[in-house]
Amino acid sequence: MSQELVVNLEFWSKPPWSDGKGKYRLGLKPIEIDDWFDNSIDEELIKYKEELLKNSYETVVRTTNCSLEAQELLTEHIQSNDAYKDPIASMSLSVPDDLCIIESTGEQKLLAASVCSPSYWNLKEKIGEPLRAIHKPVKTLNEKIGNPIERFISNAPVGKPFKRENWFIHGDTKRMHLKSEEFPKGDVCEWVIRSERETLCRYNEKYSLFAINVRFQKLSFIRDFCKAKESLKSSLLRLDKDEVAYFGGELKLDSILSYLDSLET
Repeated sequence: MSQELVVNLEFWSKPPWSDGKGKYRLGLKPIEIDDWFDNSIDEELIKYKEELLKNSYETVVRTTNCSLEAQELLTEHIQSNDAYKDPIASMSLSVPDDLCIIESTGEQKLLAASVCSPSYWNLKEKIGEPLRAIHKPVKTLNEKIGNPIERFISNAPVGKPFKRENWFIHGDTKRMHLKSEEFPKGDVCEWVIRSERETLCRYNEKYSLFAINVRFQKLSFIRDFCKAKESLKSSLLRLDKDEVAYFGGELKLDSILSYLDSLET
């Protein structure tokens, strides 16, 4: 699935790194229930998801044996039908987001998910695992996000969604990255910022939904937005060693920083 990208002024006026702080942090803010899913799914994305559900179902949909109640309760909030064996699969065609159902208490295991646009993670390796194990690939992630989010989910009010923005930089607009990519192909100016609007909502005392809506912007668009450029540099420079490795390595980081510096001349 490829996209013709145009400048999104709303994105660049306040990009997800706009405060220049570290990339990996909780950053959840409350939103209204009507803004839980902020836009409808378009036909191109529906076709993309349908193709994966048809040809790669076991890659993009995974459920545990004890997840049916959690899925059925979520259908009270997201439209579903009986087109697939798992309700979460059909629900994923009603919204642009990927959907992950998590226990609200206990080990907070990932119970069921439909993930068609993963960034550096593979659903089949995460299903049934607690959040602490899911965050394990980045050694410092449990300290910065894992522990706080466990407490947050345990204490979150029912029916109140919260939002944060995550981001990556890839070499293309490919939606599915099951593992960390090698050094991106092409010039840095051709690379792409992958922004993820992430929401967390405890929709039942026992269950929470983590949803991810992926959007793309060209990195080169940043040349016209000085504040965004400077805050991106600040955020990148704050990455620790483990975060740099997860982000794509020193060469990738240095290449982006050099490109951003070149825009000042």
